[in-house]
Amino acid sequence: MTIAKADYIEGLAKGLAVLEAFDTERQRLNATLAAQRTGITRAAARRHLLTLAELGYLETDGSHYWLSARVLRFAGSYMATSRLPRTLQPTLNHLAQETQAAFSAVVLDGGEGVIVARSAGVAEPVRHLAYGLHLGARLPAHATSTGRVLLANLSKAEFNAWLKGRELARITPQTEVNATRFKALIEQVRQADHCLARDGHELGIHALAVPLRNMQGQTLAALNVVGTAEQLSDAAVQRKWLPLLLESARALRPLL
Repeated sequence: MTIAKADYIEGLAKGLAVLEAFDTERQRLNATLAAQRTGITRAAARRHLLTLAELGYLETDGSHYWLSARVLRFAGSYMATSRLPRTLQPTLNHLAQETQAAFSAVVLDGGEGVIVARSAGVAEPVRHLAYGLHLGARLPAHATSTGRVLLANLSKAEFNAWLKGRELARITPQTEVNATRFKALIEQVRQADHCLARDGHELGIHALAVPLRNMQGQTLAALNVVGTAEQLSDAAVQRKWLPLLLESARALRPLL
């Protein structure tokens, strides 16, 4: 969606950019770092930091700033009001109870996949291994099974625009960072309509993902199961995990 320039509130956009500048790499920022991360002037960054702190969205020691618990209001409101997580949660819980494995549903947001639903109530044998697999976590799309499935479900023109000029960060030695090879990888995922990612995001962690589509054929999210190399061996994937995910996706389709 494109809006008229007169309707665009630049100050709001800059304030949100400052909030988004905080992540796992930079949990605390001062005005200089915030300016560098957002592309605005140091003076503007300082004003935004002070305002966000005054509103309660940031905490500060007078020099550096960090996110406060108030920012969770946004995530809480999304989880409470969005139909997608509420629709998917019972299925994820059922799958986890049935298999004792960990399942997630992920949507694409720019260069990242965002976990919007997670299986609950089951001891997960790989939880101590998998980093960042919590509700709301943002994971690099190019390095994860769900991200690759979502990218493969973009039109070729949309995917090419997504990839153009983008640096694919090397997260592990197995992360594909060459644009030409990555494009070929996504084409393979598009043809197979599922993705098995091994060690791309974290060594020792393997994941299998399939798209979640509605009755109109639109891909709304990706569903995956996470495990070790032994749990997700090629034989186990074909015999157990892929049929299970595909059947779950088919059952969810009328609900999405």
